[in-house]
Amino acid sequence: MRALLLGALLGLLIVFPALLAPVVGIVGAAISQPVVVAFVAGLTAPRWMPKLTRRWTP
Repeated sequence: MRALLLGALLGLLIVFPALLAPVVGIVGAAISQPVVVAFVAGLTAPRWMPKLTRRWTP
């Protein structure tokens, strides 16, 4: 899915080179927001979680 979105974006930039400045501006504004960066980092993180054993505590 990510490859399709990246391909579509690159295709649009090749067909319409004038879109480069707005796209760079939008990406720059999105990267400056910590919430967006954290969301993207969460999406790209591995999906598996380590198996935590349940320990008995008195």
